[in-house]
Amino acid sequence: MYIWFTVVAGLALLSISLLGTFCPHLGEDCAYILASLKLGLRLFKYKSSKPFYSVLDCFLDAVKRHPTKVFVHFEGREYSYGDMDKRSNKVARALQAEARLKEGDSVALFLANEPSFVWTWLGLAKLGCPAALLNFNIRSKSLLHCFSCCGAKVLIASQELQGALEEVLPTLREQGISVYLMSETCSIEGINTLSDKISRASDLPLSRDLRANINIRSTALYIYTSGTTGLPKAAVVTHERVWAASFIQAVCGVTSEDIFYINLPLYHSAGFLIGMIGGMERGITIVLRRKFSASQFWDDCRKYNVTVMQYIGETMRYLCNTPRVRAKDGEKNHRVRIAIGNGVRTDIWSEFLNRFGDIKVRELYAATEGNIGFINYTSKIGAVGRVNFVHRFFFPYTLIKFDTEKEEPVRNSEGLCIEAATGETGLLVGRVTRRSPFVGYAGNQQQTEKKRLRDVMKKGDLYFNTGDLLWFDDMKFVYFQDRVGDTFRWKGENVATSEVADILTMANCIFEANVYGVKVEGHEGRIGMAAVTLQEGEDFDSLHTYKQVVNYLPAYARPRFLRIQPCLEMTGTFKMKKVKLVEEGFNPAHIEDPLYFLDPEKKMYVPLTEDIYRAIACRDIKL
Repeated sequence: MYIWFTVVAGLALLSISLLGTFCPHLGEDCAYILASLKLGLRLFKYKSSKPFYSVLDCFLDAVKRHPTKVFVHFEGREYSYGDMDKRSNKVARALQAEARLKEGDSVALFLANEPSFVWTWLGLAKLGCPAALLNFNIRSKSLLHCFSCCGAKVLIASQELQGALEEVLPTLREQGISVYLMSETCSIEGINTLSDKISRASDLPLSRDLRANINIRSTALYIYTSGTTGLPKAAVVTHERVWAASFIQAVCGVTSEDIFYINLPLYHSAGFLIGMIGGMERGITIVLRRKFSASQFWDDCRKYNVTVMQYIGETMRYLCNTPRVRAKDGEKNHRVRIAIGNGVRTDIWSEFLNRFGDIKVRELYAATEGNIGFINYTSKIGAVGRVNFVHRFFFPYTLIKFDTEKEEPVRNSEGLCIEAATGETGLLVGRVTRRSPFVGYAGNQQQTEKKRLRDVMKKGDLYFNTGDLLWFDDMKFVYFQDRVGDTFRWKGENVATSEVADILTMANCIFEANVYGVKVEGHEGRIGMAAVTLQEGEDFDSLHTYKQVVNYLPAYARPRFLRIQPCLEMTGTFKMKKVKLVEEGFNPAHIEDPLYFLDPEKKMYVPLTEDIYRAIACRDIKL
């Protein structure tokens, strides 16, 4: 008996050892799959419940459980769950009385990162009103476009954004739009104050009947994403998608005892859905900042005992570029245990861990409007996710071969797409099913259709085209390679090339513009560059062109480099060629065409010399 026991124990130990050798991530895989199945069952329960149980209801349950628990820390002030609930009641009642809002009415929020963003959204949710989250960096034409495509009749703005409102106010008034400013006073005709109305309103709870018809498929939000169209598109975010995004914290191991640090803009999916809404789902405390500050980041983490942080690749790099602290373990003197985000380079990832300690980095791949995403739930540096059979069963996807020159999928003689091999870069596409729908863009059926890809694996099937190139290794890890089409990413923001080109060609000297993103050593993403041709008989007007881009484009979208060409190369279908231009970059030693650099200190475009190029490479000039 003893011999048999010894043999069985030995075989068990050998099996565990072999599993550890050949399946080193088995434990993490099992934990992720189990967590995903549990969350999937919860979502199924919410779908089936009557009345529909929304994230708002989850928040209200948290209010009942711990009304005095701090929900948001902001600039030295604390707002409890009970505070946030009462303030949102006042917002809802004020808007109900002043703007006559009712269930289904869309409202555009043009708000900065501040607590009023959160309680205003909660107030709108209590009325059953979808909110359009406007990027507070956009101005003029882009602002009007973003506002109009969500079909809103009400616009609510932060007091600090009054100047941007005044630029578009005549058009808004022509369209009969009600404009409200988060202020006690305003002397501008056509802009109504809202803070004074909120302060006078009752904070009593509102009837659930006000949102009685909201269900899992109803629109909860409009979040704007740049793509191949140029102007931003309003991605329709349903309540089902809100729930799914809120679960990301749970999958990454966040618990109700954690303290979550948000320094990303709330108008994006990461800050609002994963961060703020995810915090409501977990019932945790949030530390909210107006904007990211590398110098104050760790001080904030220590002050508030932060345990979970959000990042984009740029924020990780900024933190790694801060001066080193000499004191022993000084840089590891914090409680942060999890970092959730996307877009970090492998070298920065490694340096971040070496400097700041054993933080579980949970790198994501997803798109606001997409139907497929990945999470790297292991400690594998560089991967954006991991393939497993449960994930693929519920959210079917594939990588297909893609021709980067023609910018289209490679198809076989039968007209079907060809699956990319393991280790080969391919275009990620997600099959559109009831479980993984693609809802599309508000007021933009043409661009919705462009993201649909048909006859992929078999005739008649339908897939969502992510527009992203990825590859899978033989260990089932997923890696992001590049973005295709007319979009690049800089400072954590998607930049649509055609929108930038439209602004450039408004300059009196520029005839045509071909905008693209180029890599800069030591920086995440790609910075804006444009090859332009000049109007016949015109010289390049560096001052007017500078004023044009600064007046109409946010800082991250302004092309920092211009290349003056005699003509722009076109494809056979009259599309501007970009691949060669991207590869050539902006090195004046290798390019004969005149090059210019946007110099914010001189407030004009200046000739790009080799000295400037070297200063950029050495990071003496900050971009």
